[in-house]
Amino acid sequence: MVREGRPRILVIGTGDTKADELTFMRERIEAVDGRAVMMDVSVLGDPPYRPEHDRHAVAEAAGTTIDAIAKSGDENSAMTLMALGASQLARSLYDRGEIDGIIALGGTMGTDLALDVALALPLGVPKFVVSTIAYSHLVPPDRIATDLMMILWAGGLYGLNSTCKAVLSQACGAVVGAARAVVRPQAERPIVGMSSLGKSCLKYMVTLKPALERRGYEVVVFHTTGMGGRALEAIAAQRGFAAVLDFSLQEVANQHMGSVVNSGPDRLENAGRSGIPQIVAPGAIDMVDFPTWQPVPARFAERPYHAHNRLLASVTSDGETRREIARAIAGKLATASGATAFILPAGGLQQWDQEGEPLHEPDALAAFIEEMRETMPESVELHEIAGHINDDAFCAKALEIFDCWVAEGIIRPGVAG
Repeated sequence: MVREGRPRILVIGTGDTKADELTFMRERIEAVDGRAVMMDVSVLGDPPYRPEHDRHAVAEAAGTTIDAIAKSGDENSAMTLMALGASQLARSLYDRGEIDGIIALGGTMGTDLALDVALALPLGVPKFVVSTIAYSHLVPPDRIATDLMMILWAGGLYGLNSTCKAVLSQACGAVVGAARAVVRPQAERPIVGMSSLGKSCLKYMVTLKPALERRGYEVVVFHTTGMGGRALEAIAAQRGFAAVLDFSLQEVANQHMGSVVNSGPDRLENAGRSGIPQIVAPGAIDMVDFPTWQPVPARFAERPYHAHNRLLASVTSDGETRREIARAIAGKLATASGATAFILPAGGLQQWDQEGEPLHEPDALAAFIEEMRETMPESVELHEIAGHINDDAFCAKALEIFDCWVAEGIIRPGVAG
C-alpha cells in the first residue's frame, strides 16, 4: 500500500557542526514533497536553526540532562548516552505515529548513534544512514538493522560542495520514496523463519516451504552468507517468529573461526533467548567462508578450497575444527529458554560432502557427529537420522517435530488459507 500524504522523515545529526548539510537535506526532503522533522543530537552547542526535537529532549529521553552528558567523561560516553536518547525518542515518535522514516548523517560518531536508532525501529520503517564509513568493516554485523540502507558520504568531511550535494540529495529522495512505497509486514499468518545456504548446497526448503504453507504458515527463508543470518537474529530478538527452523549454521562456524563473513556473536541465540520454539540442524558447518580477494587464512592453507565468485570463497575444516564448532553450537543451544530440538544427519551436512563429491571427508564428519552427541545439552531434544541433510528423511523428521509441537501447543497453529 502506498502511503497517502507527505512522508514525515526524522532527520538526525549534530546541528552544531553540520547545520549546512542538515538544512540542505531538509530542503531536499521538502522539495520532493516530504516533511522533514529535525532531531539535533549535538552535545556542546545548539544549531543555528530550531529543531522539532532538540538536544535537551534527546538527553531527557535518555533519563539525564545535556549538561550531565557533556560532563560524562569523554566523547564516547557522551555520544553513547545521546544514542540511547535518540533511539528512545525516535521509537516513541514512531509509536505515536509522528514519523514515517528516518535519515541520519555522520562520520564515525554520527554513524555509531544512527545504527542504534535504526535498530530501535521495526522492519518496514525506512532507515537511511549517510556515512563516511558506509560499507566499512568498522560496522559489525550485529549493529546493522534488518532493512538498513546506507550511502557513502563522499566529500562530506567539511561543508557543502557539489560532490556531497549529489549524495545527500539522492539519500533524501531515496528515504522519501521508500516511505511512500513501503509495504510494511502484516502478519496475517504465523511466520516461520528458516535458514538455508542457496538451493544447491541445501535443498530442504524446496520441500519444507510449501509443506508449511499448506499448514497455514508464512515461511521466510534467510540466506546465510553473513547478513542473512543477521536479519534472522534481529527479527527473532523482536519475537517476530512463531517458530524458527535454523538448519544452516555456517555463519556460526565462520564466527568461531574469525571470518568476517559472519552474523555477529549472537548467531543461534536470539530465538532461544526470546523463547521461540526452534528446530536446529548443522547445515554446512563443515565450510568456512572468507573473502575471495583476501589470502587463504594460514590455518586453512592446506584444506580444500573453492572460489564461489570474486567475493566469496570457502574452505573445509578438519575433524578437530569441526569438534570445536560442535561445542560452540552446543553452548549456544544450552542458553535457550524455549523448546529446542536438534536434528543430527549422520549422512552429511551439505550437497558436496556426499560420497563421490569433492568435499567428502567421512572421518571429519564422524568427528563432528560424535562431538555433537557428547556435548548436546539435556534441555535439547536430539533427533539423529542416518541420512543426509538433503534427503527426504530429513524433511520428514523436521515436519514430524513441528507437527508434534503444534499438537502440544508449543507452536501456534497455522491459519487456514
